[in-house]
Amino acid sequence: MNNRIENADLKVFVTAVRKGSFAAAAEELGMSVAYVSKRIGILEAALGVLLFQRSTRRIVITPDGEQVFVRAQSILAELDELVDEVGERRRAPSGQVRICSSFGFGRIRVAPALVELTAAYPGLQVRFEVFDRLVDPVAEGFDLDVRVGDEIAPHLIARKLMANHRILCAAPGYLARHGTPRHLQELTAHQCLPIKERDHPFGVWRLRGRDGEETVKVSGTLSSNHGEIALRWALVGAGIVLRSRWNAQPHLDAGTLVQVLPEYTQEANVWAVYPQRLAGSGKLRACVEFLETYFARAAMPGAGPAD
Repeated sequence: MNNRIENADLKVFVTAVRKGSFAAAAEELGMSVAYVSKRIGILEAALGVLLFQRSTRRIVITPDGEQVFVRAQSILAELDELVDEVGERRRAPSGQVRICSSFGFGRIRVAPALVELTAAYPGLQVRFEVFDRLVDPVAEGFDLDVRVGDEIAPHLIARKLMANHRILCAAPGYLARHGTPRHLQELTAHQCLPIKERDHPFGVWRLRGRDGEETVKVSGTLSSNHGEIALRWALVGAGIVLRSRWNAQPHLDAGTLVQVLPEYTQEANVWAVYPQRLAGSGKLRACVEFLETYFARAAMPGAGPAD
């Protein structure tokens, strides 16, 4: 019997655990489900343990599988560090980097940055995913989360990429019909467009004004978990929206949106967030430093609104 354990099989196993199914792991790795199942079976035979309890609909990791999962993550991380060290000596970062972000910021700002990142470092292979929820890079196997919002768990490292804050906006037509609020608590009588943000309670807007932080509970006939949808609703006069300055500024410049209660803002800076174990990764450092430079350039006069 061949008891040799392949690093590639450990990667398949770790991905299956993180994704919760062979099908999702197969999609992530660009393999067939049958091949993923085969590699897991080969790993189980080599280790002499059952890693998953299988049924027709789901997989459940076994106690032995949990123990292997912890060690496999450590082994793969050490292998990545070795590749990083070699790449750093060559001054050319290489290998796969898993990056995530939110739907709107990820699509509009991060995705174009990653095109330039891979052009600068052709040895990198970037796997980019966007979510409508807060992601824990450690638990979900991401190397880097490009995150809008200042609430960051203490077990993660955060490096500020760009200053940003959220502002209140509405279409001129909405304000002509319903009036312009003069005080924050007047928002309770308006049609607001709450968004289920990754880092903020739904329907509760915490903003900072001249007298410090204030909270208002808002509601309306329309709400969403997608900021771009809420912004589109605001543009057609459906209500008042709380959006990042980078997202709203083009519409303010065009006059299709008007800032409401401009003395109130909500801090929502842009951060590079990554696991503690990657603190010394040359590959990750190259990515973060590139993004710092990219967003600094985007914030320069004439480069378009970024904050």
